[in-house]
Amino acid sequence: MLGEELELPKIKPKGSGFVMARHNKYSSIHMQGPESLKHFKRTFREALKREIAAGTYDPKNPVVLPVKRDKRFKSWKITEKPEHNAVILYQMDVSGSMGDEQKEIVRMEAFWIDTWLKSQYNALERRYIIHDAAAKEVNEEAFYKTRESGGTLISSAYKLCQQIIEAEYCSQNWNVYVFHFSDGDNWSGEDTKHCLEILKNQILPRVNLFCYGQVESRYGSGQFIKDLEENLQNRDSLVTSRIESKEAVYASIKEFLGKGR
Repeated sequence: MLGEELELPKIKPKGSGFVMARHNKYSSIHMQGPESLKHFKRTFREALKREIAAGTYDPKNPVVLPVKRDKRFKSWKITEKPEHNAVILYQMDVSGSMGDEQKEIVRMEAFWIDTWLKSQYNALERRYIIHDAAAKEVNEEAFYKTRESGGTLISSAYKLCQQIIEAEYCSQNWNVYVFHFSDGDNWSGEDTKHCLEILKNQILPRVNLFCYGQVESRYGSGQFIKDLEENLQNRDSLVTSRIESKEAVYASIKEFLGKGR
């Protein structure tokens, strides 16, 4: 429904790497097993065969009563199926200008991003990075609840993101999605230049998509998205989106995922 409503194309996973996922497949019949797995049709057939052979079956009164040795049960075997590896790295500015309203927008958007990517990949990992003047990896709960104060160095998050990708998610084996949410306020132009270098040379060549979502804030300058669009506009793996309110989440998801990468 999400894909149809937003007209999202199916994703064609890249890379040669797979994870072997284990599945239970019911493919055989055994004479023993739990009642919850009893095969009613096979059990009835065995009981009918027994009564006919014994001469106790009466077509005028076709009552068939299975006994213990008639019972048949479904059984399974474990099979392994190759599935493409995929990881989402969420990054968010948690400086003082990113308030509860902005984080709620991020939470809503991340939920629907997760929902779509889970429909495309059976094996999906998530990593979370927060930053103000420094960046650190956290769990999902801390990602949405942490609030710091002070300045913002976006490059600190991009450096950590780069390190995680290089150490753990080789682009030949993994489909990598990075989503960064901020109000667009960075400490200095020099740090923005550093961010552009990291993106251009280290992150963008290694990912399926790098999505930057700029959440509207009365305290943020909003400059960062302009710098990305002016300097990296021809990079296919970069997508930017302005998220002015909760109502804009719908369009933002379509902007991020509408290329089917």
